[in-house]
Amino acid sequence: MRKNRLGRSSIVVSEICMGTMTFGSQADEKTSFRIMALAGGVLSGKYNDGDFPDGARFTYYRQAPERQQAILRRFVNERTLESTRRYQAIAQQAGMSLVTMATAWSKQHDFVASTIVGATSPEQMPDILAAADLTLDQETLKKIDAVSREILYPMG
Repeated sequence: MRKNRLGRSSIVVSEICMGTMTFGSQADEKTSFRIMALAGGVLSGKYNDGDFPDGARFTYYRQAPERQQAILRRFVNERTLESTRRYQAIAQQAGMSLVTMATAWSKQHDFVASTIVGATSPEQMPDILAAADLTLDQETLKKIDAVSREILYPMG
């Protein structure tokens, strides 16, 4: 299998498994889009409280053509940010980062054939990799499901 450098870092990763998307015929569109919120970094919490950090995808989209601005509005909105705040509280109670919890959740469901993640900097990798051997307990899964039921399809 070929390997590539992660950005400008010295970290070498498989060329497969970069970028976040749900694959598999068992995932419906609404479920897929809930999971895709991680793709833009929304579930990292970086956009909470109106923050748009330098170098972040959606920071760039604010000044981009209308197509990217439409994607920005779909991914970063009141409902996705409220979901993120609630998920962040669950992750803190479980003693892990939100990125770790979201990645573990994704790989723990049979409708996700492959959990594919992306990082734009080496600093993001430890939270992603912490999910590799992690199985979320039933209490944590129930809390996550409750947020999903209360804020259905937060991306529109």
